[in-house]
Amino acid sequence: MTMSTRSLGTTGPQVSALGLGCMGMSALYGEADRGESVATIHAALDAGVTLLDTGDFYGMGHNEMLIGEALRTAPAGLRERALVSVKFGALRDPDGGWAGYDGRPAAVRNFAAYSLQRLGVDHIDVYRIARLDPDVPIEETVGAIAELVEKGYVRHIGLSEVGAGTVRRAAATAPISDLQIEYSLISRGIEEEILPAVRELGIGVTAYGVLSRGLISGHFTPDRQLAATDFRAHSPRFQGDNLQHNLGLVEALRKIAEGKGVSVAQVAIAWVLSRGTDIVPLVGARTRERLGEALGALDVTLDAADLAAIEEAVPPGAAAGERYPAAQMAHVER
Repeated sequence: MTMSTRSLGTTGPQVSALGLGCMGMSALYGEADRGESVATIHAALDAGVTLLDTGDFYGMGHNEMLIGEALRTAPAGLRERALVSVKFGALRDPDGGWAGYDGRPAAVRNFAAYSLQRLGVDHIDVYRIARLDPDVPIEETVGAIAELVEKGYVRHIGLSEVGAGTVRRAAATAPISDLQIEYSLISRGIEEEILPAVRELGIGVTAYGVLSRGLISGHFTPDRQLAATDFRAHSPRFQGDNLQHNLGLVEALRKIAEGKGVSVAQVAIAWVLSRGTDIVPLVGARTRERLGEALGALDVTLDAADLAAIEEAVPPGAAAGERYPAAQMAHVER
């Protein structure tokens, strides 16, 4: 496969058109197989995927150590392809609970020091606070990352889940490569204000949740039993009538996919790819099988008729339920 590339904004690096989101290999979706996770990262690099996305709080450091292992054991020539994007700032406790976010400059430097050690790298390619710390001006947080850029510990500054106003303030402080934010057929909230703002500023988008945590992958069934440790067991979109409604949208999408001879997941990923060359979808594949399916989306061409049919099947605002439980939505800047 020849992997196409996209730029993370006007100041960021060239990366593969699809990135690999590694969170599910360590947290929030139940048990994962470590060997298969490492093999999946290797397979992604071999296929030309260069962007690996993680957070220092995924499994309380487990995910960074997993990526570090995958990079150390990658076949010759593959490690050099990897660009690692890291989110920081989330505060956890030993019970797995969440206690807000810390964007103080001293905390930024502390988080970075631990990430560099766990990853086994001398620099982080893109570094971003996972959610806005309401007690610390974004200028201070971004300014601290800019100092790490000057010292060579970070290459590029990113943002995550913030609104247009915060994006503008951050961009006035230091060059911003990209905004990481949820964007999918059933999560289109960025289209009205945020997407125009980042495009005006020359900032790219790394889109996560492009399959809405498997909900619109075509593989999720209404009788699936979710472990208590699985994020989806508490997600509003996966509950009761909401789930039934949302899976109805998937069936409408399945008809379009079948007509093109591709999978539902491939259509959903291809739709995000079609929204602009400044958008890089992150696919959360935990196995080589799911990775292979996701990569197949790169070969799916959606013409005007296809896009119109998709829009009719899954119009904006069609999903039932918020994308996070209320406690977590409180940390998402709108």
